[in-house]
Amino acid sequence: MRPRHACAERPQHGGRAPRQPAARAGWLARLRACLLGAGVALALGGALAPLARASSFALPAGGGNVVGHMRVITLENPGNTLLDIARHYDLGYNEITAANPGVSVWLPGVGTRIVVPTEFILPPRPWVGIVVDIPQRRLYYFPKPRAGLPARVITFPIGIARRGWPTPLGRTRIIAKFRDPSWIVPKDILQEHRSEGDPQFPRYFAPGPGNPMGMLAMQTGFPAIFIHGTDRPWGVGMRVSHGCMHLYPEDAAYLFPRVPVGTPVRVIDRPVLVGMRGRQLYVSAAPAVSDYSSPESYATRAVAALSRLRAHHPGLLPEPLPWKQLLAAAQARQIVPVPIGPGASRVERDIAALRPVAYALPPYGVGANNAAVPPGAATRR
Repeated sequence: MRPRHACAERPQHGGRAPRQPAARAGWLARLRACLLGAGVALALGGALAPLARASSFALPAGGGNVVGHMRVITLENPGNTLLDIARHYDLGYNEITAANPGVSVWLPGVGTRIVVPTEFILPPRPWVGIVVDIPQRRLYYFPKPRAGLPARVITFPIGIARRGWPTPLGRTRIIAKFRDPSWIVPKDILQEHRSEGDPQFPRYFAPGPGNPMGMLAMQTGFPAIFIHGTDRPWGVGMRVSHGCMHLYPEDAAYLFPRVPVGTPVRVIDRPVLVGMRGRQLYVSAAPAVSDYSSPESYATRAVAALSRLRAHHPGLLPEPLPWKQLLAAAQARQIVPVPIGPGASRVERDIAALRPVAYALPPYGVGANNAAVPPGAATRR
């Protein structure tokens, strides 16, 4: 499916052809200069890993497809919001709020138990390159395994497209990467802002931390669709873009140097996922994205997901299959993975049994709401 107008966040360079990526050393030097020029002090050194602690997991063995674990924290700093917690643990707005119904987003309160849903059902195979599941609002990167090391998956929350601007589904590749892009606002997006009562919305954004394109952008083969940072990181996990996929700035900084041009990209519409860890089955059901207008019900999607898992791993799933529990879990539309099947405990009971860890870090603050990597990102995580 093609969007009404391809994501208009197109990198422009004053009429010149887009600049090609430089060597890693040159990129690091320029990124350091740009960040320091924005008032951000980071010790990049010669390693890239300290920019962020991405959610990185070894791929499960034995046919499993569930990674990570649920956590519980208690707040010690009254200034923290659920968005601060989400960003620290590499979660989106949708995930942290769904896992904590009834908890105030802006004033959760000291001593409040916060569920941190860092357990994920991986998207359907093949696990190659980048896979984006739009309804789950997650990007998964499956790098080529290094010799002697286990295969891994690295996953990030993303901001997805607003209603009426759907990201195309299907297969493509990363065809170019850009540092410090500028943005000439397309006419249709400019008109949209004018019609929404924003006559002062600029026609042009220069490179820098105030650019909606972010400071690092990867171009896909879909027309004008990019995976990039954002100057509004608190929108990660929401429907905020015109077709592009938005990353936290620190996640963009982590992913950008690791993903080579030519990396395959697969964009899917799978709100219902079925997973297996050991002999335990799990279901995750995110809200469907209406722009794709799939005729399939949640029940149909759930049955298809379990059938695919059974076909790929005959003999590994518990018998008889828990069809009734599967359908009930899918209809509940709970993005937190829910265990189903013989002997499965209630997810609420499992979470209540977790020992909370005190969270005493300071909030990110309003200064972190731009496209620059926030101060202290290397030490927060």
